Amino acid sequence: MIHPTAIIEGNVKFTHGEDSVEIGPYAILRGDITLGKECKVEPYACIEGTTTIGNHCTIGHHALIGGLPQDLSFDPATVSGVRIGHHNTLREQVTIHRSTAEGGWTTLGNHNFLMAAAHVAHDVTIGDHNIFANAVLLAGHIEVGNHVFLGGGSVFHQFLKIGDYSMAQGLASMSQDVPPFTIASGLNQLAGLNSVGLRRAGFTPEVRKAIKDAYRLVVREGASVKMIEKIYRTTAAPEALQFLDAFLHPGRKGACRSPLA
Repeated sequence: MIHPTAIIEGNVKFTHGEDSVEIGPYAILRGDITLGKECKVEPYACIEGTTTIGNHCTIGHHALIGGLPQDLSFDPATVSGVRIGHHNTLREQVTIHRSTAEGGWTTLGNHNFLMAAAHVAHDVTIGDHNIFANAVLLAGHIEVGNHVFLGGGSVFHQFLKIGDYSMAQGLASMSQDVPPFTIASGLNQLAGLNSVGLRRAGFTPEVRKAIKDAYRLVVREGASVKMIEKIYRTTAAPEALQFLDAFLHPGRKGACRSPLA
């Protein structure tokens, strides 16, 4: 299952033995690497540094996992790595860089699908059941929730939060947090709620209405922080509270609330 042209160097471990993995032609595994069962590393892929990959993952052609962060001040002697969970598919030319912090990790959860040429920079944290279309670009220190869909070519500035069940339209450019349950579009704009996604995910009509009411007050009517705090105290639906919390406790850049014109 390991092609004779593959290069394996350093402390490479297969949790269920060599017979449980497939390593393609000219693939490179170099460093302190752990691969779970039924992982597939396709031709010319490169996994390096300190990298842990769970079970049932596919690393596509020419992908680079665990590479040095694109940070001019980074010291390559820093001990850091990449942690990847189970049932992830990383297609061709996907790049995931290791953390810039001593002992730090860039992390990817479970059941994620990253399409061709998606880039995950250093110190990014990604949850579960997310889909990134081709050429999605995440800068460093971004937090991505669960059940997120990012359209092709969408780009995200460093230190952002991307909330659960949110979407980004193709070529969206965001330098502010994307609140949960919303659709990001253009330059720091919201095109509305991810209503179809919420319905497909099984959110009840009552919960969807509570989120919609919170969205209308914050985004459409421009409620102040004081008003958002008041709404927060009187709203019962946890999902609406999660939406409001994005504005009460945003990241460094603040949360986007500009409606699409």
